[in-house]
Amino acid sequence: MPPKFKDKSKRNAPRQASTFDGPVRVKTPRDDEVIGVVEQRVGGNRMIVKCFDDKERNCRIPGAKRRRLWIRTGDTVIVKPWEFDGDTRGDLIFKYTPAQVDWLKKKGFIKEIASEF
Repeated sequence: MPPKFKDKSKRNAPRQASTFDGPVRVKTPRDDEVIGVVEQRVGGNRMIVKCFDDKERNCRIPGAKRRRLWIRTGDTVIVKPWEFDGDTRGDLIFKYTPAQVDWLKKKGFIKEIASEF
């Protein structure tokens, strides 16, 4: 049986740090979308999200993104409030990576959350 990879040295080689210092492309909220932080997983595809417009929403992951978005407590996400009952419910649209969260903090999109303790 032939090997899966022709050159195994490339597969196991350590990745080099990228030296690209070009523009960082980060998705920002549009129209009525809001940035929020996941506080609690409720069950199924639902979770409680503390949004930066000082509202707490019960959000769900829409069907098309359900298998692609793996959300945990503490993740920063974009929430699209529902047209009706938008103050308490919404859909999760996008999940930010830690590098994107740092960029958002640097640019002022995210205000620091005060610690409870």
